[in-house]
Amino acid sequence: MNFRTTISAVASAIVLITASGCAVTRGQETTGAYIDDSAITTAVKASFIDNTNVDSVAISVETLNGTVMLSGFAKNSTEKTTAESLTWKVKGVKSVKNEIAVRS
Repeated sequence: MNFRTTISAVASAIVLITASGCAVTRGQETTGAYIDDSAITTAVKASFIDNTNVDSVAISVETLNGTVMLSGFAKNSTEKTTAESLTWKVKGVKSVKNEIAVRS
């Protein structure tokens, strides 16, 4: 392998590594958005733990682009609405999808 071929191969490898390493494809979040969503999820879960009216273990929290989805089970409708109310109080929440089922 001669010097020119080696330089060409190295340059091509560098371009491919740097161009594809930070690419965001459709449906994926940027790193900053992912960190923001993780912070929102953590804050919502912490507010559930701090509140005695919400069973933090029974309710799941997922966040995508500021939209928080609540799922799981609540003992009554008051717990369900309290969980949603606490979620809205967290900074960065843009919308809430409350899919919590009330146990009968």
